[in-house]
Amino acid sequence: QVRLVESGGGLVQAGGSLRLSCAASGPSLSRLSMGWFRQTPGKEREFVAAISRSGSSIMYADSVKGRFTISRDNSKMWYLQMNSLKPDDTAVYYCAAKSQILTAPLPINDQSYDYWGQGTQVTVSS
Repeated sequence: QVRLVESGGGLVQAGGSLRLSCAASGPSLSRLSMGWFRQTPGKEREFVAAISRSGSSIMYADSVKGRFTISRDNSKMWYLQMNSLKPDDTAVYYCAAKSQILTAPLPINDQSYDYWGQGTQVTVSS
């Protein structure tokens, strides 16, 4: 069973930066594509960014393009660098993973992901 643990959330002023990390453990980690999602109370979980298992394919939500950067440095660690943060970015952020073959399209639907972390709170003050 794959286990994901997020870290790096916190309180930051608008315009500031945070870097979220997602640490993975378990079998077949090299087969995992990975996504970041966020959720605020009363709203559905929202896609933020995703990166393929090879790192060659990356997608962002329009609301974070140019401000957030998703990356991975090996099969076990993924990151979300968040710059120019806005109060609207306040949410619980989740990393998620899906085992895929190399040619599979990168999923942006949360229902496509198999494994989830526990979430980390990001609060941006105005």
